[in-house]
Amino acid sequence: MAKAAILEKPGEGLVIGEIAVADPLPHEVLIDTRACGLCHSDLHFIDGAYPHALPLVPGHEAAGVVRAVGSEVKTVKPGDHVVTCLSAFCGHCEFCVTGRMALCLGGDTRRGKGQAPRLTRDGGEPVMQLLNLSAFAEQMLIHEHACVAIDKDMPLDRAAVIGCAVTTGAGAVFNACKLVPGETVAVIGCGGVGLATVNAARIAGAGKVIAVDPLPEKRALAETLGATHTVDALADDAAEQVVRISGDGVDHAIEAVGRQASADLAVKVLRRGGTATILGMMPLDCKVGLGAMDLLSGKKLQGAIMGMNHFPVDLPRLVDFYMRGLLDLDTIIAERIPLEEINAGFDKMRAGHSARSVIVFD
Repeated sequence: MAKAAILEKPGEGLVIGEIAVADPLPHEVLIDTRACGLCHSDLHFIDGAYPHALPLVPGHEAAGVVRAVGSEVKTVKPGDHVVTCLSAFCGHCEFCVTGRMALCLGGDTRRGKGQAPRLTRDGGEPVMQLLNLSAFAEQMLIHEHACVAIDKDMPLDRAAVIGCAVTTGAGAVFNACKLVPGETVAVIGCGGVGLATVNAARIAGAGKVIAVDPLPEKRALAETLGATHTVDALADDAAEQVVRISGDGVDHAIEAVGRQASADLAVKVLRRGGTATILGMMPLDCKVGLGAMDLLSGKKLQGAIMGMNHFPVDLPRLVDFYMRGLLDLDTIIAERIPLEEINAGFDKMRAGHSARSVIVFD
């Protein structure tokens, strides 16, 4: 049995309970969870903005130690330290073989309808997995293509945030935007993902990195992580400020919060030929668009799920960036809490004044 935070009903928080975790099938990996970040994507399901079958164990930004592996697993072994990633890949679909692994729908990475569920409780009731991970639990049972082994010297509480926030933000810079040194970047929203984006833009050699957020404390964190300029997102002339700072608009505007106003702002601050990249999970009825003059100016708009990562390659590199002092994960983590304080952690996220909370398991 493993202790877990379970969503029984959206809008009513998480309940700490026990779940049974099945034995690994041939391509599955059983992991002792060591740390898991609280991500706004989890909150969308917890609060009911995005639907999901229940009961559910959320959590997807995690790191841990492999306890056991299935008979066919070749990528990790017991004792390995691993980071998990929600963009599990099958390895043989059109998206995978054309290098777009983050778009894989991963049918082969889930258990089939005729197979026993990975998670159960109360003598057999199925418990749903969020994004094939369910990391708000002492143990995870996942497909081998949903984790990657990392350097054992890497602290696992820092490694956890690489699994989503940093992969998404850094992936947007390195993969989706293919930022060229010297280009200008505006990052709109300075939570965990936005701060990682700012940090990655600095690593990539951006000329100007403009952090846009309504909270002065978030803007200060962005400056620590490499922002050259900051703008109050609620200022009446926020867009004009970004255009003025950058000269004539930015080459890349990266939206990292998931709100209509911030996505619209990303489009508004682009220079001729610039690209707006939307990372946040927006309300399902939101639409973002380019006007006729935007199109005639060669502007582009794109989504980038999980930063369009190639995580088996990207994650170990990000770990190396941290170990070499290039990637600042310590500033991104605001607090470390036990599983029992998870609802308080999400309350802080709703308030919006701090960076990442990370659950640390004993």
